[in-house]
Amino acid sequence: HETTHMTLDRFGCLMAFMLLISLSAEVAYADSLEVALVKAAPDANAKVIALAVHASQCRRAQGESPAQRLAVIDYSLPSTEQRLWVFDLQRRTLLFHELVAHGRNSGENMARQFSNQNQSMATSLGLYRTRATYLGHNGYSLRMEGLEPGFNDNALDRAIVIHGAPYVSGDLARSNGRIGRSLGCPAVRPAIAHQLIDSMKDGQLLFSYYPDPRWLNSSLFINCDNATVAEASKPVRTFQ
Repeated sequence: HETTHMTLDRFGCLMAFMLLISLSAEVAYADSLEVALVKAAPDANAKVIALAVHASQCRRAQGESPAQRLAVIDYSLPSTEQRLWVFDLQRRTLLFHELVAHGRNSGENMARQFSNQNQSMATSLGLYRTRATYLGHNGYSLRMEGLEPGFNDNALDRAIVIHGAPYVSGDLARSNGRIGRSLGCPAVRPAIAHQLIDSMKDGQLLFSYYPDPRWLNSSLFINCDNATVAEASKPVRTFQ
């Protein structure tokens, strides 16, 4: 009996060790994605990229299909800087690094005020899931669904979409000290709008960041635990 107990104890220790190794491997996979994206976008704030990766993995942990691409906007940067990054998550490469507008009631060159309210003409923070494209008043556009209650979940009602706009221009930034502002949409340069929208349509993720304490402390996507992220970070295995 003593031998049996020792065998069971060793088996239990072995299983616990294997579980620990597995969990460590999944966390390492998440870390490696973050490292790869930071390396692909050396001009980005590494902490913002880390939050965006974490948020995307929290979303996946809710049972959603993994996104193929992730867009990150750092609204702590001025509008005259390229503050939008679009990543291919499978290849772990940077697809776009672009200027992007904020809402006219969020600020001048610097965005400082954010709102989820209709008619606010302000930018909203948080994680979005993209939907389908359409042709509208601003041409080829991409609808987005806000995933964060109280912060961006009015996005569809507000028609917060990605679209091209002539006021998003490097020349305008140099002459006016800022680019033009939207009604709350993350508008981009017309020259790249169609290509960028096609890369982001149909279930991709966009992470809209600003160091707002209320959002940072309450976002379900920023504050899910490491075990949840580890589970969500498992590589997708496909079989031929």
